[in-house]
Order: sequence, then structure tokens, then C-alpha cells
Amino acid sequence: MALPDGTSVLRMTHAQYEAVVSHCFDGFPDEACGLLGGPLDTSSSTATGQVTAAYPCQNADASARTYTVDSRDYLRAMRDAESRGEEIIGVWHSHTHTDAYPSPTDVRQAVDPAWWYVIVSLKHGEPVLRAFQIRGDVITEVPVEVG
Repeated sequence: MALPDGTSVLRMTHAQYEAVVSHCFDGFPDEACGLLGGPLDTSSSTATGQVTAAYPCQNADASARTYTVDSRDYLRAMRDAESRGEEIIGVWHSHTHTDAYPSPTDVRQAVDPAWWYVIVSLKHGEPVLRAFQIRGDVITEVPVEVG
């Protein structure tokens, strides 16, 4: 979805938000990660911004500084999304000791410029969830609607 000014919006339910944040707390002190599923706009083949599934995944790195989505979890999420006629539209991970903003490593590892990159900071105990689109070295914050 886009706002009148053309800005993209990531929309998720309260249950999806809670699943993402809970998974981040469950993974602490390591970074936690997961994938987001949703539909594509048939006219442009881009994600609409509507999250229809949140897939908690194992951090294969088992690290407090980096994450890699476990390949088996990625395959499971991809198959589930495709079975519903949807796609993987983004990834989330936690920052355990830094703000909710893409690190240089996050930017280097951004695999798809069409994806939403959600970061949950646990730096201050109270979670802060923010979303971004990363295209090359350009980081653009995307509003998140939880409802």
C-alpha cells in the first residue's frame, strides 16, 4: 500500500506484531529473525505491504551481532506462502544492543530491493519496531501500521 505521497506502508495485525516481538525476546541475548509473507500487486509484481504471515525462524548464526535465516525455515515459509498464492515479502531481526536502524552488515546482506526489512531494537528493554526498504546503499524508512 502507498500513502497519497507515494510512500509505501507496511501493514500488520496486532497478532503478527506480537509474534515478531515475542520471537525477538525469545531469541535474546542472540539476534532473532523471521520472514514475512504477503501478496504481490499483480500489475507491478511488487509487494502490497500487507503482511499475511509472520514466520519465526532460527538464527543459523546463533549470534548477538549477526543473523542468517535457517535454510530449512526459509524453505518452509516460502512453500507456505506459495501455497496461498503469495510470496516472502520481507525479513525481520532483532538488534539486541543497538537502535532499530540497519547496520552496515544489514545493508550489505539485503538480498532483495523489493523486500521490507523490519528491525526490532531491544536496546532499552521496551521493543522498538521499525521497517525499511534497502536499495543498494539507500535506506528508506517505511511507516508501519499495526491494526
